[in-house]
Amino acid sequence: MFLVLLLSQVANLGYAQNKITLSGTVRAGDSGENLIGVAVQIPALQTGTSTNAYGFYSLSVPPGTYTVVYSYIGYQTQRQEITATQSTRFNIELPATTQELGEVLIEAGSLEEKLKTSQMSVEQLTAREAKLLPALFGEVDILKTLQLKPGVQSGGEGSAGLYVRGGGPDQNLFLLDEATVYNASHLFGFFSIFNSDAVRSVDLYKGGFPAQFGGRLSSVVDVKLKEGNNKRFSASGGLGLIASRLTLEGPLKKNKGSFIISGRRTYVDVFTRLLNKANEDDPEYNPIPGYYFYDLNAKVNYDIGPNDRLYLSGYLGEDLIGFRNSGFNFNFNWGNKAGTLRWNHIFNPRLFANTSFTASSYRYNINNSLEDFSFNLTSNIRDLSFKSDFDYVPGNDHTFKFGVQAVKHTFDVGRLKAGNEDNTVAFNSGSAFTGVEYGVYAADDYNPSPNFTLNYGLRFSGFTNGKSNFTGLEPRLSARYALSPNTSLKGSYTRMLQYIHLVSNSGASLPTDIWYPSNNTVRPQRSQQVALGVSHLMGQGKYLVTNEVYYKRMRSQIDFRNGAQLFVNNNLDQEFLFGRGRSYGNEIYFEKKEGRTTGWVGYTLSWTYRQFAEINEGRWFPNRYDRRHDISVVALHQLRPRLHLTGTWVYGTGNAFSVPVSRIILQGQTGNNESFVPIYTERNAYRQAAYHRLDLGLVYKLRPKRGESDLSFSIYNAYNRRNPYFVYFEQIRDEADKVTTGFRGRQVSLFPVIPSITYNFKF
Repeated sequence: MFLVLLLSQVANLGYAQNKITLSGTVRAGDSGENLIGVAVQIPALQTGTSTNAYGFYSLSVPPGTYTVVYSYIGYQTQRQEITATQSTRFNIELPATTQELGEVLIEAGSLEEKLKTSQMSVEQLTAREAKLLPALFGEVDILKTLQLKPGVQSGGEGSAGLYVRGGGPDQNLFLLDEATVYNASHLFGFFSIFNSDAVRSVDLYKGGFPAQFGGRLSSVVDVKLKEGNNKRFSASGGLGLIASRLTLEGPLKKNKGSFIISGRRTYVDVFTRLLNKANEDDPEYNPIPGYYFYDLNAKVNYDIGPNDRLYLSGYLGEDLIGFRNSGFNFNFNWGNKAGTLRWNHIFNPRLFANTSFTASSYRYNINNSLEDFSFNLTSNIRDLSFKSDFDYVPGNDHTFKFGVQAVKHTFDVGRLKAGNEDNTVAFNSGSAFTGVEYGVYAADDYNPSPNFTLNYGLRFSGFTNGKSNFTGLEPRLSARYALSPNTSLKGSYTRMLQYIHLVSNSGASLPTDIWYPSNNTVRPQRSQQVALGVSHLMGQGKYLVTNEVYYKRMRSQIDFRNGAQLFVNNNLDQEFLFGRGRSYGNEIYFEKKEGRTTGWVGYTLSWTYRQFAEINEGRWFPNRYDRRHDISVVALHQLRPRLHLTGTWVYGTGNAFSVPVSRIILQGQTGNNESFVPIYTERNAYRQAAYHRLDLGLVYKLRPKRGESDLSFSIYNAYNRRNPYFVYFEQIRDEADKVTTGFRGRQVSLFPVIPSITYNFKF
């Protein structure tokens, strides 16, 4: 706090004696929400800046009269003449553009801004983009849109997980309004938990991480919720094949505060319940388990003064599976809870602060009962977090960011309770841990000339778990040099530490995966990543081409011993193996943002390997998600003012997996009871078939008497490609001799061609 007060005094002294400071916030004229990344330019001085993550900007100018230009994609550019005789706070609202949705695209910043920023390896998008693309069962999914970006891979058919530049699913940090989310999937990974109606924007960092982020090796997915409309009440939603959504928002007090509440629920369980009831008298009928998931997002904010604004947001989501039949009950539920209390404070025109308190938890619970015997298995992780971030702008050449963060983790690992009603049989087990993770950082965004920008920072992080203590330095560096007005060279270096780990017995992220802390046996994961790239703007700013190469080295990577017992194990440390990883590749990206036809093409050529002393005799082997070629093509075309055609095509090299090369036959005593022991050689030495798929969509905007509405038609897997989900082996038997003569591999696929329709409305 002493440092903050000192900077505040220095800032006041600096602008009083030298230049005048223009500062303020930029908000959307139609809703009053703060706008992030708005370009604020003074052409006469050839200087400018952009609004931060909370809509705040600050510029230093000599006394005089200037035209300030505010521009942001999707909103009308505003020009404001300002006479600067003393430091001035100037807040502005930008009217929404009147262009049709298909022509306004789509992402948070323009292609020119992407070219000029020193930040590289970052993808930015809004829910508006995702809503135009075709989706499985018509359910718009933010994470599936991110999977269409280069360097970001899906785990396979139907998966909503992210595998970024060779990293695993636990190496991604998901933030929902600054609260950590530990399982970002519904329906075993088929959909994400992020309701597009409640989401405002998403930033994905896959390299060159800003210093304020830490705790993961591969990526940061920063999801920001909408703030609500502080001007008028509105409602929006949609009716789809498997789910419906409803969002309500409006002012608490006009132009002072607002609220938003958004809910989503699937209703497959309604139909299965009716079907089961209709067949309950049929002894040959097998009841269908009931399943549904829901999400609930809520947020309020209020201006408590000219320099202060409070935000309170929360998330609640859960998946539930239930089955009951003849004395046997099975219930499985898992879900996230998250809440954020945030305070924005402007100390003076050059010093801005954001302070947050967050709480989050992830929990799964499996409950079985058969007559009088019950079995209950549960695991969870809970976080309580505090962080405070500051933006200090001493002049137009420097923007300093610094802050602190502390998180208390509580782990309940594999809590088992089983027994009968009279307690003649009873047992339980499980482990509990606590840990404190903390970080302090400082960074500077330095612009010594229009052609050169440099962002450098340092993060000091640590983790305490009982008698185990770990600390480390995490330097960050990214730079940009303009070779010409249309071409920029960029480079970055990042070192990351990860103190908590995901214990999984599968290649995919499942609800039953367990989070586990670092200790004297399980060391923190570490990574270093270097990236170089070139960006070129073509066609008078309509097209952007980028090419990035990267190399990432990882240490203390985790795998498991053969036959590892991962559930109900109080000595889980003994099941781990520790090794190294490396990933490198080339990402090419072409994007078009203006005109009737927009979209992008991405291509990634990459290699990902792991090395463990106990696996493959210590030789390097390809990771499960080592994918040599990954291609995505996204096109959005405006056929008519109210009709939009969209399409995506993806291709990926098949996942690496292990296959038994032979089997040992163990003959039973009777001579007919055969059993087979599979023999494996190299880990992940074989490949599944290549994955490719075409999705098509059509959005037709209706003309209701009030508000807006549209019909979205989509076809998932339009040419009915049978993509691999997993491979199993079946026995080939000689029925005459009653012996097994061999084994045949069989591929299981999930989704054929699936058409869907969704009705969306807003009024």
